Amino acid sequence: MTRLSVNINKVATLRNARGENNPDVVKFAIDCEAFGAEGITVHPRPDERHIRRSDVAQLKDIVTTEFNIEGYPSPDFLQLVEEAHPAQATLVPDKPGQLTSDAGWDVVANLDFLKEVCDRLRRAGIRSSIFVAADPVQVRAAAQAGADRVELYTKPYADLYPTDPAAAVAPFIEAARAAHEAGLGLNAGHDLSLHNLEYFHRHVPHLDEVSIGHALICEALYLGIRETITSYLHCLGK
Repeated sequence: MTRLSVNINKVATLRNARGENNPDVVKFAIDCEAFGAEGITVHPRPDERHIRRSDVAQLKDIVTTEFNIEGYPSPDFLQLVEEAHPAQATLVPDKPGQLTSDAGWDVVANLDFLKEVCDRLRRAGIRSSIFVAADPVQVRAAAQAGADRVELYTKPYADLYPTDPAAAVAPFIEAARAAHEAGLGLNAGHDLSLHNLEYFHRHVPHLDEVSIGHALICEALYLGIRETITSYLHCLGK
């Protein structure tokens, strides 16, 4: 069964635009879970341009499904994660101030660093996931680093899907098989949407979780958040 984790960063972006508490990020997370979301994802960046550290402190006490915190594993980030103690920490290679994640880790080149981070998370009882391209070499390196899962960076799939779905999904099938053979759980995210998720889910084996934010929130502007979450769950065969 593939779980749907809703990334609520864009809700925080909208709130921050007015400097008040509307929309309420915490209430939105509660509502997403009530409407069927099986996890809540946040990405607290150093500049707090969307999710803030204070949001993480509140969310850790109210998320009843699966709390996933993603970010670059700086000392401040790791301290925040240990304090919040989510089910999962997703490690991304973003630079400070980066607009959005645009690549996976070169795990091979950063193996020692990521191994230290994964060891630290394991000691804290937190599942680790490393954000990688659909490359079996990087997937296997993530296993060597001691990660529990990988999250496949799916923008290349989303970009090619409209013109050649089979070619778009092929490297992700290969990476998924490599993850399974290496004993890793499998997540996926970035630019997945109602347009392309069902095909991806149908063809990529061993998929544990998809984390979707930007597209889901954009679609909710037209459909409403309840109907949008229901539609995503339908894409996942639920």
